[in-house]
Amino acid sequence: MRETAPSITIIEPKTGWVPVDFREIWNYRELLYFLTKRDIKVRYKQTVLGGLWAVIQPAFTMIVFTLFFGRLAQMPSDGLPYPIFVYAGLLPWTYFANAVSASGNSLVGSANLITKVYFPRIVVPASAALAGLLDFSIALFVLAALMIYYQLLPGLGILLFPVLVALTFICAVGVGLWLSALNVQYRDIRYAIPFLIQVWMFISPVIYPVSLVHEKYQWLLALNPMGGVIHAYRASLLGHQAIDWQLLTLSALIILAIFLGGLYYFRRMEKVFADVV
Repeated sequence: MRETAPSITIIEPKTGWVPVDFREIWNYRELLYFLTKRDIKVRYKQTVLGGLWAVIQPAFTMIVFTLFFGRLAQMPSDGLPYPIFVYAGLLPWTYFANAVSASGNSLVGSANLITKVYFPRIVVPASAALAGLLDFSIALFVLAALMIYYQLLPGLGILLFPVLVALTFICAVGVGLWLSALNVQYRDIRYAIPFLIQVWMFISPVIYPVSLVHEKYQWLLALNPMGGVIHAYRASLLGHQAIDWQLLTLSALIILAIFLGGLYYFRRMEKVFADVV
């Protein structure tokens, strides 16, 4: 019998500026699910409190900020009780900060997998950001309890909430793509990420309202991609004021730019990940 020649598959980087083959990512959706599940399990492995840490971190931060900024510094809060004002800002920020940190270190942490198996590498930082959505969902219950306690009801702006979550996720993935790709080549990034997140929080309207800035210069806050988003979170969830569409639109455009730029840079560096990770 005539023997058939074995088939050979050659994997080459794709040409063009578009860095992602979404069909390929869809084909690897089970791997995305597996890595997300793995990240969730590793996060709470051998912990006593488990998922309660998703509540403890923002809740205790809220208490500290309320004591120092709400009571001592008398920080304004747009007519809201300061505890729920700051918690509504900490809710998206805590998710964003944890997702950026996890995504930024994800490629280095998955070095054994990257060097042995082919798959779209974007799955790794994306799964790290997806895993944080579980903590975000758990922390929402604390906000619901605070809203009941302070007798606050959301308005029609609550319909925008899923869009805001999507924007936060896209922003976290976009920043994570930049940092994870840089972290593979420059391990200093690992130490710079916590410092970056800490500084980023204080230039975001987490502990202070947008109204603290003169109206003429409020658009500058939206240049920080999380600025307009956090402001919109408060308006959407607490219903105490109208959503500032100008700030939100500007922040959304910057998020899109960060995400597309991250995809492009990640795609250009992807071919060397297995060699230098």
